[in-house]
Formats: sequence, structure tokens, C-alpha cells
Amino acid sequence: MSNSLLNWVDNFIGKKIMVIGDMIADVYLEGKISRISREAPVLVLEYANETVVPGGAANVVYNVAMLGGAVYGLGVVGSDASGEEITRILQAQSVNTDGFYRDATRPTITKTRVIAGGLATVRQHVVRIDKETREPLSQEAEHYLLNKIEALHRTMDAVVLDDYGSNSITPKIREKTIACCRAAGVPCIVDSRYNILAYHGVTLVKQNEAELATAVGYSLDNETTLIRAGQELLQRLDADAVLITRGPDGITLFEKEGRYSHIPVTNASEVFDVSGAGDTVVATMMLALAAGAPTIDAVRLANFAAGIVVRKAGTATASPEELKRAIGGADENS
Repeated sequence: MSNSLLNWVDNFIGKKIMVIGDMIADVYLEGKISRISREAPVLVLEYANETVVPGGAANVVYNVAMLGGAVYGLGVVGSDASGEEITRILQAQSVNTDGFYRDATRPTITKTRVIAGGLATVRQHVVRIDKETREPLSQEAEHYLLNKIEALHRTMDAVVLDDYGSNSITPKIREKTIACCRAAGVPCIVDSRYNILAYHGVTLVKQNEAELATAVGYSLDNETTLIRAGQELLQRLDADAVLITRGPDGITLFEKEGRYSHIPVTNASEVFDVSGAGDTVVATMMLALAAGAPTIDAVRLANFAAGIVVRKAGTATASPEELKRAIGGADENS
């Protein structure tokens, strides 16, 4: 199995992936706790540094680029420092950001995590501060994105819809993307945190266990209910496949005609931070499918990639070299 998986990684290079969704700036503000404030019973954090990394759909974009894909990002960013920074970071990795609509009235979605710690103490996540608007997109922004989808979809090898619930994917954008991809035979995956049942007709679906339970309306107390729920979601959305990420329990793939497969985690003992691992799964999965891999091999590759990023702090990515080493290491240990 390892040789075939390694070959697919080599074929990621240059595959065209369009990512549509909520472009988020993940900000990590770090420092050390110095004392208790005299003004109120709160901790005083001495500022050390601040890092901005792509999050949400922008993290999928970044993951595709880092794995060698040619990626086209479509979404909305504000005319602010956060929007400029994630655009700069992505452009530095040769991402095509012509599909970014810059809206001066709509701030870039920003999630600021305050991290405290020092050389002799454990790093702690103190608080997260979110800045976003949930107002509908302007007609101008929606029209811009719809035109980009119409112009680009036939040239793509795969398309990603990444919906974090911030209204970047309107009903018109959702329906246009699914219809265009179906007509052109381009595989399209959706990862939607709150609204998965609206994506009827999409090719592939990615959810975690909690999102799946919400979608079907009952608890996933055991393997039997998980299998029932996965197959139910597959049928309700008329999708070709549904993959459920299950944290330390790996990934379960459901395909048409009742087939399902379970892929265990590659190394459960080395989990450091799960931030953004789902985005890595989506990016790797679609690159593999674009390269011609069977769905089960695409999921196996995505599982290896997720196993790499959870060992890194914060929102992270995997490189082709890291992915190859992980595959090779698993083969040696089997």
C-alpha cells in the first residue's frame, strides 16, 4: 500500500483546487504572566509576540499550497490589516487570490488566541477573541464570487466549499457551485460546521462526530449509531461519499451501496494540538482525488496528513516530504 500512496503524493504537484468559503485570520498573541493586576482580579500578560496564520477556508488554501497544489481562493476579506496579512501570506506561497473580494464595510473574520507561558511553564490558552459579522454578503460581493465560480470551475481538478457559518457561502453560491461541479464532472467536497443539510447534491461530505450527531438529530453512543448516521447523511445529501473525522478514533468513510471503511489514527500518542486538522484532511483528500487516487487511498493520505499537523502547535500544515516520511515510517513499523 505504501508505494501507491507515495506515488499519489508526487502527483499532487500542480493540481488545480478552488477553495470557496470563510477566509479567517488566526492570530496568536503570546506572552508570559507577570502578576495579578491592581485594577481587578485578573492576570497581567507581558506581551512577547504576535503571529497571524491563515484559518478557516484560508487554512485549506494554505494546506493545498504547501502540499504542492495550484490553489485558487474565493472569499471575502476586509480592507484591514488582518485581510492584508493573510492575503500576503497566501500570495507568498503562489496562491491565486484574485477571487478575494475586498469589502471595506465587512471586517476580516479574525480569531485572536491569547497564549500565556514561558520557558519554565506550560503554554496555556487563556482566552479567544472573535471579530466577525454575520450579516449577509453584499450583492456586489456575491455577484463577484458567482462570476469567478462560473469562469473557473471547468478548469479545476477539484473544488472545496468550507463553511464556518459566517455567511461567505450564500445559498446562490452554494447552489451554483454544486450545480457547476456536477455538470462539469469536477469533484466537490463540503465541510460545513452548522448547515450541512443544505448541501444536497455535493460529491463528498466531511464532518466530525459532533457535527454528524447534530445533522441527524441523535447521539452517536456507539459504533452502530455512528454507522447508521453516516449512511443516513450519505443518502440525505445524495453524495458519493461521507467521511467522518473522529479524533483519536481516526476517520470513517461511507460510500454508496452501504460500503464503509475505518482508518485508524497513525499515532495517537503524539497529539499536541488539533487546531486546523480538519482543514488538512479536506485539502489532502481533494488533492489526492484530483491526482486520480481512489477514494479510500485519498482518505488514507488525509489521515496521515492529519497525524502530522496535530503534532504541531497552532494552525499548521503538512509538506509533501513530511507526508512521505509518515507513510514510509508506517510501512516500516507495520
